[in-house]
Amino acid sequence: MKHIISLYDINNTARNNSDCPYVVLPEEVFFTISIIGVLENLIVLLAVIKNKNLQTPMYFFICSLAVSDMLGSLYKILENILIMFRHMGYLKPRGNFETTADDIIDSLFILSLLGSIFSLSVIAIDRYITIFHALQYHSIVTVRRAIVVLMVIWTCCTCSGITMVIFSHHIPTVITFTSLFPVMLVFILCLYVHMFLLARSHARKISILPRANMKGAITLTILLGVFIFCWAPFVFHVLLMTFCPNNPYCVCYMSLFQVNGMLIMCNAVIDPFIYAFRSPELKEAFKKMIFCSRYH
Repeated sequence: MKHIISLYDINNTARNNSDCPYVVLPEEVFFTISIIGVLENLIVLLAVIKNKNLQTPMYFFICSLAVSDMLGSLYKILENILIMFRHMGYLKPRGNFETTADDIIDSLFILSLLGSIFSLSVIAIDRYITIFHALQYHSIVTVRRAIVVLMVIWTCCTCSGITMVIFSHHIPTVITFTSLFPVMLVFILCLYVHMFLLARSHARKISILPRANMKGAITLTILLGVFIFCWAPFVFHVLLMTFCPNNPYCVCYMSLFQVNGMLIMCNAVIDPFIYAFRSPELKEAFKKMIFCSRYH
């Protein structure tokens, strides 16, 4: 999917149709932010693995989102390494190995987006059940069911990612790739509207719910807002690059592609801070891992 998600390949002829200069960001900045994103989300995963009190469906879904963020950061790290080897002469330009490696790296990027979309959707469903079916929550959302759901999600994401890379040069693939973003937003928006309408009719019942339940819904809202802010510019770029690659106004927006790519990398860095800020349990687990010497 090189013509869709590469941060470097932009049509030179199209660029000449616009007076907007192409914004280039230092590769070192991309690489540094990507490393930080991988490390932060790895800490989230290790915190859940090492603390049994965090091994609940809600935190498993958060781990799924953390894995998605890691894949987005890992994509950029591997791409930088591939480019470095090419510049050093270790790889034959457009050779079989580079093409195969490029396809695998592209799959990681698509997996990151798909994984984020489905993880946020399942977190939204989990919050809905927590608020409106609080008494039945533990019988509805069990650890076993959560694991099965995540296995199904990641199997579908993997198969979809491979399929999109294979057929990346077809317009239907691009439309499918970009349509998943608004579909997810519409789904969660409908869930929010339904939650709001139910909240009005069950105001008294909701007012006596534990604060943690409502806090989880607010956390989801923040995560969703950050996700939209970081990914929407890139998705919009893909649409412009597909349907109006030579239009001067489209090309002017596409000159910001590396900035849009930077936003995606930043998403992986921001999310763990949201977890830590909104979850006392996760914050405590982070402290124990980072400053473990103080607890022994």
